[in-house]
Amino acid sequence: MTTTAPRAAKEPAYNAENIQVLEGLEAVRRRPGMYIGSTDQRGLHHLIYEIVDNSVDEAMAGYCDRIDIIIEADGHVSVQDNGRGIPVDKHPKTGLSAVETVMTVLHAGGKFGGGGYKVSGGLHGVGASVVNALSSEVRVQVKRDGSIHTQDYIRGAPQGAMKKEKGERDQGTGTYTRFLPDAEVFETLDYDF
Repeated sequence: MTTTAPRAAKEPAYNAENIQVLEGLEAVRRRPGMYIGSTDQRGLHHLIYEIVDNSVDEAMAGYCDRIDIIIEADGHVSVQDNGRGIPVDKHPKTGLSAVETVMTVLHAGGKFGGGGYKVSGGLHGVGASVVNALSSEVRVQVKRDGSIHTQDYIRGAPQGAMKKEKGERDQGTGTYTRFLPDAEVFETLDYDF
């Protein structure tokens, strides 16, 4: 005896229009667990590790000897190092500054092999962009070549072009990243270290 399951009276159409394409950082916001494991406290901590790992990579490569990490009472986290600073020149493939490329394009970074780093941690090119995507606000400041370059982001989107200010000649180099994880994404904004 063969039985067949009853068919719905009218099946919904299934065609190319049903296939979704998530662009840029939208995929990270829609499925954060794919990138940081969870949206609980472990995932929250993971954001910090990703930014700190970038500074540690600079230290392991011999370019950085100081990393400052501050967790503020309101949930903001800042990580500052005295490394080389993220490059600020225009990226040849994206046409954006290297900073904006690293912050907004998945799989963009100096850790894939071409001589940027011999040893590295983190998510290998998705860390900073994932932190940006999962934060309600981010500020990146790069000290490099006698200037300070600043760019702000809201939920992964740049809020205008990078601003350049003349710095002091002896200011050194480095990267400062300050972010606030997004309460719309995370179950808690309470850190526990």
